[in-house]
Amino acid sequence: MRTIDLSPLYRSFIGSDHLASMIDAAAKNEKQTTYPPYNIELVSEDKYRITMAIAGFAESDVEIVVQENTLVVSGNKPTVNTNNGVNEEAKQFLHKGISERNFERKFQLGDHVNVLSANMENGLLNIDLERVIPEAKKPRTIAIGSKVINNN
Repeated sequence: MRTIDLSPLYRSFIGSDHLASMIDAAAKNEKQTTYPPYNIELVSEDKYRITMAIAGFAESDVEIVVQENTLVVSGNKPTVNTNNGVNEEAKQFLHKGISERNFERKFQLGDHVNVLSANMENGLLNIDLERVIPEAKKPRTIAIGSKVINNN
């Protein structure tokens, strides 16, 4: 059995190293899907971009839903119905190398990661994310000799 080393992702993986641990555990338990292919890019210190290659899908065919800490991207191509009720492709292909099958891809987001925007251009879906750490969770510098007031 082939194992996947996700240790490089622990440094900058969509907002938390806890997320990389969850993905590592899920990879051991679930069948991995490879469609559609995607990239996760660190744009700046707290900004990320997920880019998915979804050639052949229109904006109306793609749905993006965020619920709690899960981002779900799904694509459903409408089928063409013939008179006898059998679903068939409207086009006849001699070779079909561009996959246009329906898909659902789930991403577990780290705490305090928000989806900023999504756009589609040239067959690529870009989803921009940002990690916003609340002031109460940010590190504070305490001067020596000062009193710290706990506001909990």
